[in-house]
Formats: sequence, structure tokens, C-alpha cells
Amino acid sequence: MKRLILLTFMVAGLPSLGCAEDRAADPPLSWFGYGELNYDRPADHPEQARIDLTRFVIGAGYRFDDRTRLQSEIEVEHAVSSSSDPGEVEIEQAYIEHELHDGTFMRAGLFLIPSGLLNENHEPTRFHGVFRNFVETAIIPSTWREGGIGVQHSTASGLKLEAGLTTGFDLSKWNAASSEGADSPLGSIHQELAQARAVDFSGYLAANYTGTPGLKLGASLFTGGAGQGQPGFAGAKITLWEGHMRWEVQSFELSALYARGQISGTAPINERLLGSATLIPASFYGAYLEAAWRGLAARALPLTPFLRYERFDTAASYADLGPGLTPAARPERRALTMGVDWQWARGVIVKADYVDFTDGGGGDRLAVGLGYEF
Repeated sequence: MKRLILLTFMVAGLPSLGCAEDRAADPPLSWFGYGELNYDRPADHPEQARIDLTRFVIGAGYRFDDRTRLQSEIEVEHAVSSSSDPGEVEIEQAYIEHELHDGTFMRAGLFLIPSGLLNENHEPTRFHGVFRNFVETAIIPSTWREGGIGVQHSTASGLKLEAGLTTGFDLSKWNAASSEGADSPLGSIHQELAQARAVDFSGYLAANYTGTPGLKLGASLFTGGAGQGQPGFAGAKITLWEGHMRWEVQSFELSALYARGQISGTAPINERLLGSATLIPASFYGAYLEAAWRGLAARALPLTPFLRYERFDTAASYADLGPGLTPAARPERRALTMGVDWQWARGVIVKADYVDFTDGGGGDRLAVGLGYEF
């Protein structure tokens, strides 16, 4: 029973410290991991169909004493990493967590920012669909991590409060000749603690309530300077906030999220970039509504059909550059994803879905995926 209770507090593949009695019974060294193998077939360009070992992740935890632990995670993306291959090798998490008091923890190192529903719960067994949703990749740059210190406090009533001081974004990394910033404004300028510039720091606040069975309500705010002391980027600041909800009742699951970001101080930067393909937006946003039905499981069929509708815009507005110079906002994208998840075995999932971009901008696709977590 104690191990079952401990598992309910899994976050991003990492178990919580739990109570002292549980920790004393567990070995100090623990291993975990997850992975994804995906097939993607664009409807408009079937010749671009690909199959990819999207992620292979191994993590290790070590308990130094009843109150202090190390959590670490290394990820290989796209199977092969070299100067001529598409893959990457990265440290996704590496932090020390210490229990200050019952229900209060402090962590220091590289850790995930508590933003949205997916960023801290991004393993393939924990979200619907073959690929992560568009809003929590294009607007919230999951998997999003920063280096710094954070404090977390949980109450007996189900309220979890978090705050921290971390590294932030580096706007001098913006590549105006690339489409990367149009795909994900913040994803293109994150630092991932790779010799991260630390002239400007950022802060975050997050609150989540799970005191009512089946209900999760939460919100978060992340803000900080993004100029990092680089010439020509003074005054640049990034703010991202979001609110989310998940409600599970009987066999039904309903999730919703809205996120909005702003980049200030972009006008003088964009003036230097005029004529380039991708200028820096002043605002961007996204929202989705998702419904899933687990009723087939009661009929001994481990299938979960789901439906998700998303609206997002990675460049909803630009700073005013004067008549004829200010770019027009990018068109809003609207996507409808229909699919089914099949729990092949405990910790193993097979998924299939179809994405229909209802705005007519192209990008429809069929996808099939295999995922696991241990």
C-alpha cells in the first residue's frame, strides 16, 4: 500500500521523496526511463513519411539520506547524434532536492518548469496522441527546463504552491533567417543550461489544486529579462502565463488549457531585422480542449478514444515599426486531432491519430506510435 501511495506522486518519471518510513525501505539508487517510436505520414506530402526513434531516455536517482536526493535524466533524440545527423544528446534534468519540512521541498540544479499539464508529465504513457499537443510545444516550449533554485509546498487539502529563481531566455539567439522562431518563439531561444547566459534571471510562480477527487486546477507565471547583457537587446523581457484544468469523472476525462506569452522591447531589434524572414513577435497564444473516454476498459478493451481541438498563433502581434513596416500577424492555426490509445501492457502504449488542420493551412497527418515508461 505504501508503494502504491508513492506512485501516485510520480512527476516526470521521478518519484517524490515520500515519507521517511517509505524511503528507509527503498534502495538508495533507482533507475527509470521512457521512450517513443513514431511513424508520421503527412497527408499532403506522403513522400515525406518518416519513422523515428523520437526519444530514448534513461534516468537515475540517488537518495543520500531521508531528506536529500539526486534526480537526473539523459535523453537521446532521433537515435543518432553527430554533426551530420538530426539527433541530440541532452541532460533533461539534474538536480538535488531536499526536504525542509513535512510537505516543503527545495531543489537546486536543472529542473522542469511547472507550466501547463504536459511539461512535467511528458512521458508517452501520460498524454493522448502520438505527438505532444501543439499548444504545449509551440507556445509552452515543452520539454522546458531551466537551471536555478525552487521551493515547493503541498498542503493536506491538495494545494501545491511553487516558486523559484532560474535562468531565462536569450533573445540574442533569435535567427531571423530561420523558421524556427515561427514554429515556437520560446523554443527557439531557450538555453537548456548549456553555458547559459545569466545576466538576466527569471522567476516563476505556480499553483495547482487536486483536493477534489478527479479534479486538477492550476495556473503558472514565468517572467524575466531576455537581453542577457547583449548589445542591442537592452530592455527585452519575456512573460508567459497559463491556466489549466483536468476533470476525470467515471469514464470521462476533460482537459483544457490557455497560454499566452509576450516579448517586450522588440521594436528596436526588429528594425535591424527588417527584410528577414522571421521577425520577433510581441505576443503569442494558444488554447486547447481535449476529451477522452475510458469506458471500453470496463469491457476488457484497454482502448481510450480521444478528441482534441487546438487554436494557437505563434505571432499574434508585432511591436509597431511605423506605417508599412510593421508585419501583419500570422494566421491563427486550428487543429482537430482524433485518435485512440491502446494500453498494450502496463507501462507500454500504442497510439494512432489523425490531425486535421481546419484552417486550411496544410499540415494534416496520420501518425502511429509506440511508447513505454518504467
